[in-house]
Amino acid sequence: MKIELDGPLATVVLNRPDVHNAFNSDLIGELRDAFLSLAVEENVRAVVLTGAGKSFCAGADLNYMKGIAKAGREENEADAKALSDMFVALRACPKPVIGRINGAAMGGGVGLVAACDISIAAESAQFGFTEVKLGLVPAVISPYVVERIGTARVRRFFMTGERFDARMAEKIGLVDWTVPDDILDSVVKEQVTQLLSSGPKATGEAKKLVEAVTTLSKEEMRQHAIRKIAELRGSPEGQEGMAAFLEKRKANWVVK
Repeated sequence: MKIELDGPLATVVLNRPDVHNAFNSDLIGELRDAFLSLAVEENVRAVVLTGAGKSFCAGADLNYMKGIAKAGREENEADAKALSDMFVALRACPKPVIGRINGAAMGGGVGLVAACDISIAAESAQFGFTEVKLGLVPAVISPYVVERIGTARVRRFFMTGERFDARMAEKIGLVDWTVPDDILDSVVKEQVTQLLSSGPKATGEAKKLVEAVTTLSKEEMRQHAIRKIAELRGSPEGQEGMAAFLEKRKANWVVK
């Protein structure tokens, strides 16, 4: 895996193209650590997640799977926890994460697609929850996928394990856009530009707000919303944003 920095943008690249960027224990740990470190990197305001070569992520590596198949229950649970921790780090990152889906995403790779805040797929990309073909289920990624596409669709695709194309992925809500391969980068850049024109703190707080809506009771959420909007209105960023709007100028965080 590698991290490329370009001003306020970080690009996280799954860099095992010879095995279609499939997971092994090293990649899982590296990806978790990458998002934990980017979460506290003040200069980074947005993250793009993509794969090297022709694939996005093929799920679990074959040799990695062989090792897990021979492991005991305790080792398997520890391995599953490591994978879960990786997804938690991605989702909890306060920076917006854009999935640049440049090719095939299978099994756990589709989990990465679902866990991103925004996902944009090339037309050539293929998808599939292929775990059932191995006698397994997509357990660790299920919360993110159910949240993304809903229970009825999850039921079908989890049980059949069928492969589907990028247009179907867009139709069911797994990705936000499907675009011709040759304009994938320009569409990703447009979304990055949108994100970098928004308040850095507000963007992270907006991400947390969505999580709060799904976890707090109605009354807890009401009180949380009251406190949060009051906090942000009085913050330096909120004051600057409102002043820029009233003065008809760009806020000081907009990347020129």
